[in-house]
Amino acid sequence: MSISERQSGDLTILDLRGHIMYEDGDQELRGAVARTIGSGAKKIILNMAEVPYVDSAGLSEMVRAYVAIRKAGGNLVLLDVGRKVHDLLTIANLLRIFRVVDSEEEAVSVLNQTPGSGLP
Repeated sequence: MSISERQSGDLTILDLRGHIMYEDGDQELRGAVARTIGSGAKKIILNMAEVPYVDSAGLSEMVRAYVAIRKAGGNLVLLDVGRKVHDLLTIANLLRIFRVVDSEEEAVSVLNQTPGSGLP
């Protein structure tokens, strides 16, 4: 897995490429989120457009990222989640936790809402 980071105003976008699974992407995601939070970022978008597969370890790491970001006073949005990953999030009942959007503009809009205005 590879992760590149870019900024859009006060938003941090992590562009993920590859699988998020045990010993192949889960630790990379953990490190990237920790660095992002450590730099003071509060509004984070995980761009999942190039993530074809997530296993249970990957899901666990995504939940861990969400919890860490929320504890730091921030919010997380998943962008452009593929069909297979979306189905997995549905089966695992994680769409109650994650906000999933289809466009970067929608992600920006969601993250710029005032706290408590519809974010899970």
